[in-house]
Amino acid sequence: MYHVHSRTLQRRRRGVQSRRDIVPNSRKLSDLEEETLVQFILKLDSQGFPPRVSFVEAMANCLLADRNASPVGTRWANNFIKRQPELKTRFFRRLVENTIAKYGIQSHDIWNFDETGFMMGMISSGMVVTGSEKLGRPKSVQPGNREWITVIQAINAEGQAIEPFIIGAGQNHLANWHEEPTLPRDWVIAMSQNGWTNNELGLEWLRHFDRRTADRSVGSYRLLILDGHESHHSVEFERY
Repeated sequence: MYHVHSRTLQRRRRGVQSRRDIVPNSRKLSDLEEETLVQFILKLDSQGFPPRVSFVEAMANCLLADRNASPVGTRWANNFIKRQPELKTRFFRRLVENTIAKYGIQSHDIWNFDETGFMMGMISSGMVVTGSEKLGRPKSVQPGNREWITVIQAINAEGQAIEPFIIGAGQNHLANWHEEPTLPRDWVIAMSQNGWTNNELGLEWLRHFDRRTADRSVGSYRLLILDGHESHHSVEFERY
């Protein structure tokens, strides 16, 4: 009725998996086993008992033991959680909610960090006038300067922003770089070799953030949400 070849049925009876169900050794669990584990973790979390990483590892080993497979490695549970967007989002939200509740943080004091890069000479797309005989998308000659500028900004849950922190490529900041003589004094201009953030500038930005938000804080604590860039995990940054 299902038109399954007899050899396929014989292989399944011997325990041979299909190519679709075979997973790399580094994953250990099948797709079905991983989904079962994810749903079990979410169920525990919804009941108010979010499991520890060691518990996730123990549950995986129970599933493997049922089919006489070897246990997972020491880093498996952490890698498993990283592969599951649903778990990462749930754990992150719970961490934020618990932190806000524990310290009584107000929405004015919840800040999000973000950074973006700009290529010198590239402002935005625009409309140009070309000859009617040209075919395809028109092209315009761009300035030869291709230096990179990074802008770091922070905005709180009420939509308020602090002054930007701008990083240029070079060793010294020269005033004649600016076409506008009225550059706001509160804006911070910093330099790095390639115009990107590094550990030193990450710490300098944190001090800038502290100065600009201390006086406007509503409560006793401020919450700053960062991404996983290495400049936010230096020893000096964490100690500050």
